[in-house]
Amino acid sequence: MLEEIEGTVQGHRDGHGFVVRDDGEPDIYLPPNEMRAVLHKDRVKVRIARLDRKGRPEGRVLEIVERPAQPIIGRLLHESGIWIVAPEDKRYGQDVMIPRAAVGQAKAGQVVVVELTEPPALYGQPVGRVKEVLGEIDDPGMEIEIAVRKYGVPHQFSDACLAETRSLPDQVRAQDRRQRVDLTDVPLVTIDGEDARDFDDAVYCTPTRVGRGKGWRLLVAIADVSHYVQTGSAIDTDAYERATSVYFPRRVIPMLPEKLSNGLCSLNPEVDRLCMVCDMLITAKGEIHAYQFYPAVMHSHARFTYTEVAAILANTRGPEARRHAARVDDLLNLHDVYRALLSQRTVRGAVDFETTETQIVCDEAGHIEKIVPRTRTEAHRLIEEAMLAANVCSADFIAQGKHPGLYRVHEGPTPEKKDVLRNYLKALGVGLSIGDNPTPGDFQRIAAATKDRPDAQQIHTMLLRSMQQAIYTPVNSGHFGLAYEAYTHFTSPIRRYPDLLVHRVIKAILAGQRYRLPALPLPGEAHAKLARRLEKTAASKAREPGHKPAPAPTGDELAWQAAGLHCSANERRADEASRDVEAWLKCKYMREHLGEEYSGVVTAATSFGIFVTLDEMYVEGLVHITELGGEYFRFDELRQELRGERTGIRYAIGTRVRVQVSRVDLDGRRIDFRLVHEGELAGPRLARGSTVSRNGDEASLPAPAVPRPAKATKAKAARKREASVPAAAKSRSAPGRASAAAKGGKSRGAADAAAGKRARKSRR
Repeated sequence: MLEEIEGTVQGHRDGHGFVVRDDGEPDIYLPPNEMRAVLHKDRVKVRIARLDRKGRPEGRVLEIVERPAQPIIGRLLHESGIWIVAPEDKRYGQDVMIPRAAVGQAKAGQVVVVELTEPPALYGQPVGRVKEVLGEIDDPGMEIEIAVRKYGVPHQFSDACLAETRSLPDQVRAQDRRQRVDLTDVPLVTIDGEDARDFDDAVYCTPTRVGRGKGWRLLVAIADVSHYVQTGSAIDTDAYERATSVYFPRRVIPMLPEKLSNGLCSLNPEVDRLCMVCDMLITAKGEIHAYQFYPAVMHSHARFTYTEVAAILANTRGPEARRHAARVDDLLNLHDVYRALLSQRTVRGAVDFETTETQIVCDEAGHIEKIVPRTRTEAHRLIEEAMLAANVCSADFIAQGKHPGLYRVHEGPTPEKKDVLRNYLKALGVGLSIGDNPTPGDFQRIAAATKDRPDAQQIHTMLLRSMQQAIYTPVNSGHFGLAYEAYTHFTSPIRRYPDLLVHRVIKAILAGQRYRLPALPLPGEAHAKLARRLEKTAASKAREPGHKPAPAPTGDELAWQAAGLHCSANERRADEASRDVEAWLKCKYMREHLGEEYSGVVTAATSFGIFVTLDEMYVEGLVHITELGGEYFRFDELRQELRGERTGIRYAIGTRVRVQVSRVDLDGRRIDFRLVHEGELAGPRLARGSTVSRNGDEASLPAPAVPRPAKATKAKAARKREASVPAAAKSRSAPGRASAAAKGGKSRGAADAAAGKRARKSRR
């Protein structure tokens, strides 16, 4: 009997799809005819029917195991009496028919949320009803409204949560101060960005003797969210469901209600606040000599911005220093301890790649005015090192207390990625490489040795892409990128649920007690994924010679593992939603620049073209391989470059090019460029189309012609007319990845140490 395989459907905008297998094996291709009866995100059972000419498995759907109750968002269209919704997420692949009685108050052209009432069939489209009207497509903030529903981001607090929030006090009460250290006379200060509204950390540093030598006493005070958010409460349930705050341009969807995030828990200046303190002694060499944790009451003596602190450190007699004269010495002490901690980072061999982060500046209507690079100053790095030190102490405290908790784990490269990186370094003639058990120092040495090469950017990008993503897990295996044996997140409980759990565990250890997680409030999705992962791992280990079966995990252990999986998954969800909104805004912005030429740099080379980031705009787009010139280009996987067979011209990461904006696909979040050769007069040009698979390979399987009902044909024509773009945008270029601006995920951010984050403390 042929094997039945379970997995999740991932649709593609061109009509085909893939089954992402539960067992982690390579995805199974689903041709368009198989996708007619299933939807993106369905859980299915499939059987491999054949292998295509490239040896990839092609599947046949046997059964739909589960259809998640995920709403579909799209535009309501009306033509010749037919109502349909064209999904905004093109991975769904099919329009949803809406009976007239199910349209409600919605009007043609509006963006709506649809609930399915009839599933799709081989020769019939899905049917649904309008559940919610979001508004017009050009309404300010519509891209965010779409994204939060598209990715299932919880954006409304429950009535029970809001009622519980209203019962909380507006300020610190006398009973809240009991059994806490009074630090109100210690000049702790907050240092954040200009647009920050919640302040969850404050710092203070003073010189002191450490052992027989000089050193510093560094205090990192973190908002004590756990005092107000009780385990299993309504606020806690909503916070766990969100797991993280989600950051968009001009808007934040917070993990906690505003009364807590911007008020009672925020370390605002000149008011008393409850906090948890990591009190550290740092040696002159930047080593943490000793530390202790305790609950306290603090009073922020100033609210600094990064710009202000950077100005004071640069000129201690300047206007900013005179304005904050009482705090200048404290800031200089912080700068001194930062330099010591930074020297210890070098000793550890932590990976530290400088990346360019960007900020989208919008007008009042939510449209992009400009995209500017974020400048990282000494003030940013100062706070970052202080937070890293507190996080390391937190992980050590939990490990020493032998208490379960969530660590922030970042493992080294997988064997496959190590092989790719070794071959790549060899092909480029780099004199250094990595062994079977590489250390972060190996990566840092390669980066340092190649920093002056013309292809340094290309090499550093490949080093970064060889790393894995960091996750939350109760099994501590260290943080590879930061070169820590144990690391966790303690410093942002206002916006990260794992930090809140760490606070609760630390308090339990201090009290000589044991913290137990509440019953997980979500459906068993996290548990189901965890069970499948553990089953696969156990089966793999069982095949190893001399393997002894490990004891089955206890309920408490399973709960912590599921919590880590849930928080990691929701962190990815938040990143995807944020990238989707940024990609939409960038596409809309670039529609105003169709036909214009810009200089840029190649940021990725693939078998189907090159991705280019513009120097002035910081926007990325695809130059399809058909736009590179009149010769055959071959993709060199070892060197990660495209090379022309006739001329030998090469396009690799870091190559400087000049391009013209040729096409913008707002629905597909995709920007297409065409290469402008020296001396060429640019003008719109038609390019051959091709289909790109989910994994970035050119799809070779033709789409079978499946008869489509006449109604659907009319509806599709209506959609095309309503969604038409300016004529200059119609020069067709072959589609690339689903989102040029959001191509990242797997390739962009393996390590916290180099990932581009929206908020400065989330970098680690």
